[in-house]
Amino acid sequence: MWILKYREPKLVQIARRNRQEIVRAGLTRRELFRLGLLTSAGLLAPIRGLSARASCPGDCEPGCSPPTTPFVEPLPIMPILTEVPESSLVPAPTTNPNTAINPNTGLPFEGRVEPHQFRDRFPPVKFFETRMVRANLRIARDGELPLQPLWAFTDPVAGPSVPGPTIVSRYGQPILVRRHNELPPQSENGGFGKPSVSTHLHNFHSAPESDGGPCRFFERGQYFDYHYTMANAGFNTPQFSATDGDIRESLSTLWYHDHRIDFTAPNVYKGLAGFHLVFNEFDTGDENTGFRLPSFPEFDIPLFLADKLIDPQTGLICFDLFNFDGLVGDKFTVNGMIQPFLEVRKRRYRFRILAGGPSRFFQLFLTDLDHPNQPIPFWIISNDGNLLPKPIQATSVRIGVAERYDIIVDFSQIPNNPSRIYLENRLRQDDGRGPSNEILPAGQGNLLLEFRIGEPAPDNSVDPATLPTFYEVPVINPADARITRTFEFERKNGQWAINDKFATCEDIRFRFQRNSAERWILRNSSGGWAHPIHIHLEEFQLQRINRVAVRPGQLEFARKDVVRLEANTEVELLIQFRDFLGDYPMHCHNTIHEDHAMLLLFAVDEVGDNKTKP
Repeated sequence: MWILKYREPKLVQIARRNRQEIVRAGLTRRELFRLGLLTSAGLLAPIRGLSARASCPGDCEPGCSPPTTPFVEPLPIMPILTEVPESSLVPAPTTNPNTAINPNTGLPFEGRVEPHQFRDRFPPVKFFETRMVRANLRIARDGELPLQPLWAFTDPVAGPSVPGPTIVSRYGQPILVRRHNELPPQSENGGFGKPSVSTHLHNFHSAPESDGGPCRFFERGQYFDYHYTMANAGFNTPQFSATDGDIRESLSTLWYHDHRIDFTAPNVYKGLAGFHLVFNEFDTGDENTGFRLPSFPEFDIPLFLADKLIDPQTGLICFDLFNFDGLVGDKFTVNGMIQPFLEVRKRRYRFRILAGGPSRFFQLFLTDLDHPNQPIPFWIISNDGNLLPKPIQATSVRIGVAERYDIIVDFSQIPNNPSRIYLENRLRQDDGRGPSNEILPAGQGNLLLEFRIGEPAPDNSVDPATLPTFYEVPVINPADARITRTFEFERKNGQWAINDKFATCEDIRFRFQRNSAERWILRNSSGGWAHPIHIHLEEFQLQRINRVAVRPGQLEFARKDVVRLEANTEVELLIQFRDFLGDYPMHCHNTIHEDHAMLLLFAVDEVGDNKTKP
């Protein structure tokens, strides 16, 4: 049973309640400025009864969370979303949106307003249904913290979970996912979050109506049908139309998350996210076939990393709307549980690691606390959603918000034969500005997950030390770039801008000519801030980082959808947009920076423009 252990000063208590009321009201950044609650610098106005704060106990600040016991709860393994028959979806899904008015809400039954592109060519053959609901879920040992009123996706059989159920799909089998918004009303949001949603399938090659962009949100009482072609990029180009896309651009580890403009950070922080895994005839999910990667799901395990703040007054996760720098927590969750453990056998495992945000970067190591100076190598096989040409051996990897790395750990080859090792973050980061680049000594970082190593087990998976070949990188020829565009990521009046402009749903900043290529230069001009930049629809190829060329054999020589634009960094990339027409965003994936305006919209069109700094 959770027992209140702290008392805070009365003025702090009143101000805190007032701020929570503002958060519950769901006001946007623009509305806060208009009401005079934010200063021109983007800071909370010094208003009595609003701005008084305490530095423990009582506030949502790092170092204030109540204690929890690590490594006593098993790692949650998210359920696989259950396939449903098409006949169970009522009303039946159609290419055009269902615009009939629901008399109970006064809104169209479906939140979608555009037809599905290419649905005639790729009619769905598998169907899924999930609901967004409030659910009381546990994130720590029973009794240490109360049940958390999270926002969760449901599985028809297993019920709600955070992260949501893992969606498993295969290339060549188009799917339709119906998502229902059954979240509580704004007045019952528990302190933060807006029950107006848009679910983005991060990194998939999707048409704009199914991409889940920030401006295509839907409301309580509505559903939204997302159609995924499950075809590789390039399926509508002369070169690859006969084969439904370029097999070298096959994706593997994706994730879905809320993307509602101005409210992505609180909605994802509250639970609206999950994994989506894609298999094909090479990355099969069976270690006896294809590339022979460890079999899913027993030896192929997604790991969703996140950090939280816990209100010491209530024991509930908290989110400060008035912190515009970014949120870093002092409680570390893996698959929704604070510092869990995982029992493994002495054999190879594939771990799909995602930094789920909102603001923390990680430098991940494997640590043996009895031999802290002993490096423990592992193999990186994937950068973001893509298998690398060959595995790369490493003893650590840096991962920014929304990046993914798939790694192979062979627990039969750990030096000194320990019974336990830890996934440890050794990168120091004190606030939302970004990491300090200080790497902490082994055992002095954040221990995220305990691996309990058991007896040997049969292993038919490929040995990454043999350097098996996966997909080649389909290199874009720099000479094919139609135009060079430059994007400055800047801090402006306490918020974040791209080329001196803030996000808006009404402004299409530039138009990209479909099936062409462009060179983009991304430059961090915001001082000491770090920005993980994500581009929707297509992946890019890094050419230079701080004017140093990216070469084959490097980890960065890959197709990527997020690039870490750390302090005073410039990257040059090549990108092409194929197949679909319509608008998409580019944005910072420190979702608090994104919500505070570091986002733009562009369109893929038949005719591109020539704006070099849009």
